[in-house]
This record gives sequence, C-alpha cells and structure tokens, in this order.
Amino acid sequence: MSVVFRVLTAVTALAGIVLLLDYTHGDGGVFVYFTVQSSVIIAVVSAVAALRPVPGWVRGAATLYSCITGTVYHALLANPSSPFHVVDSGAHAPHNLLLHTVTPILAAVTWLIVDREPVRWWYAAVWLGYPLAYLAFALVRGAIVHRYPYPFVDAGELGYGGVAISALGFTVAFFLLGLLLIGLGALVRMVRPEASEQRSRVEDAAGV
Repeated sequence: MSVVFRVLTAVTALAGIVLLLDYTHGDGGVFVYFTVQSSVIIAVVSAVAALRPVPGWVRGAATLYSCITGTVYHALLANPSSPFHVVDSGAHAPHNLLLHTVTPILAAVTWLIVDREPVRWWYAAVWLGYPLAYLAFALVRGAIVHRYPYPFVDAGELGYGGVAISALGFTVAFFLLGLLLIGLGALVRMVRPEASEQRSRVEDAAGV
C-alpha cells in the first residue's frame, strides 16, 4: 500500500511538471516557482521512498512543502476574495490540477494514513528552513530582474516592510501546518497502533 501511494504521488507530481512545461512551451522559468520546486522535492522523495527507506523527517518535510503549495494556492492565489488573488489563464488546465490539488492530497494521505511514522514536534520548525531560503531567493532574484514569483513576496509593490509582515504570517502558518501534520499523524497512530507497530517491525528488519 505504501509503495503504491508513494509511486502515485511521484507520478502525479512529475506529470504535473511535464504538462506545465508543455503548457509554457518548455519555459524553464517555471522552476522559480515554489509550486514546481516543491513538486520536484515530493516527486524525488516519494520515488526514493518507494524503493528504499527514507527518514520520516525527510518525508515529512516534503509532505509539508507539497501541502503548503496546495494550501497557499487554494486559500490565497485562486481565491477571488484574497488580497493576493492572481488571475490564471491555466487555472483549469491538467497541470494545475495535478500540482495544486492531486499531488498535495496524495502526499498528505500518504503521510497521515499510509506511513504514520512518529516525528518530534520541533521538526516543524526545522522544516521552515526551505521556505525561508526560498523567500531569500525570491527577493534577491526580484531585486535583480524586477519580477517576483508571487504577489506576497513582491517587494516592488509591498515594499520590504510589507513583505516582512507577509513572511512573518506565512512562517507562523507554515509552522502550525507542520505541527498539524505531526499531530494528526500521532493521532492516527493512536487510533490504529497495530498498523504502526507492523510498520516498525518491517523497517527494523530492513536495518533502519
């Protein structure tokens, strides 16, 4: 079951990226987006995990980044009532559905229902390293090319003070989302402890 879900997650993420590249006629600039980068991460981690054991905190990080992609897109970018709403001509295209909806859902289901591996709560803070690094990347790149991948990191429109306020809010939200993934995983293990014990025995036998 775990292998099936991990392969499905990797395939949907990869398919979404390929379809996006086809939609943009091979524009490599799409890789500046957090959506695409997080999809690459979850695709690689899921594919490797389907073949060999991968530490829970690594899979948790990849899951969080995929969930961030889906949450930010649906709650802010695709939400007409959001101050960061962006009109997207490809909103209903297959790549959009795969990258922003299907892959995050599969990643979350795999983490919460299939894997159920314990991770210490403070990893929710460690996982913020990549989103913060992405923020720095987006700001430095934006200062050079005068274009920003997302409206909430657009220092040209918001100013660096406005971006700092947005970044603080996102940091807190992403930390809470990480805690939610860890906490829900722990809750599922309490409800179905026998499945978690069986998984532990399998991984112990594999020398993990």
